[in-house]
Amino acid sequence: MMTDTSKAAASAAQNSKAFEVAARIGYVVLGIVHIVIGAIAISVSVGAGGGEADQSGAMQQLVQLPFGVVLLWVIALGLFALAIWQVTEAFLERDPDSKKKWGHRVKYVGTAIAYVSIAVTSLVYALGGRSNSDQSSQTLSAQLLATPGGVFLLVLVGLVVLGIGIAFVYRGATQRFAKHLSLPSGAVRTGTLALGTVGYIAKGIAVGIVGILFVIASLTQDPEKAGGLDAALKSLADLPFGTVLLWLVGAGLIVYGIYCFARSRYSRM
Repeated sequence: MMTDTSKAAASAAQNSKAFEVAARIGYVVLGIVHIVIGAIAISVSVGAGGGEADQSGAMQQLVQLPFGVVLLWVIALGLFALAIWQVTEAFLERDPDSKKKWGHRVKYVGTAIAYVSIAVTSLVYALGGRSNSDQSSQTLSAQLLATPGGVFLLVLVGLVVLGIGIAFVYRGATQRFAKHLSLPSGAVRTGTLALGTVGYIAKGIAVGIVGILFVIASLTQDPEKAGGLDAALKSLADLPFGTVLLWLVGAGLIVYGIYCFARSRYSRM
């Protein structure tokens, strides 16, 4: 059967040491991207500019470094490997509860899509191109609003993204992310859990705001209200004590990036 063949291929891939190393490198480069995004957000919060506080902005910063193009290729390849690893996890999911099993599979595939999105952005910049995630979000919103039932669809997209953000906050607050790690006892365990808690909550807040922007765009029927991570983070600056909030979320994304380094070492692969 095709399913058995797919599972066999997924199992063979996960038994490859080289593939595991490539996937672990994926976590490292994911950490680099989040650290750069967080640094840009902090730079914006203190009025020093910094560009777009999202994956496009991060790639634009990285490509200007010595050997920046090489680094972008490493980021793309590492994240593609990590995405494929997530897909193999979906194929090999063995939870006896059917609903949970399919829930896990959806999560793995969704995570893989997110990694591919960042990898493609990195590849675009490595090849000399440019992208704008806020513009992409606004274009998607405009296209959805132009279709029958578009308002409902855009609200649905916003609620799904908001739900993902809430899930990140929940995982951070409850430290449920720890079940995917094989941590030693002592200071390493304590430090990694602290990094994960702060990082997941900060990322959840950022992602959740993206979802809220989609909902606002749908309710006002104004696609320009939608935006990606850059618009979400910068919208914090308009709130009371927004500059402080933007700084804290930026710092939290840097913490999440550092957590990704630890995740590369201790993730159960």
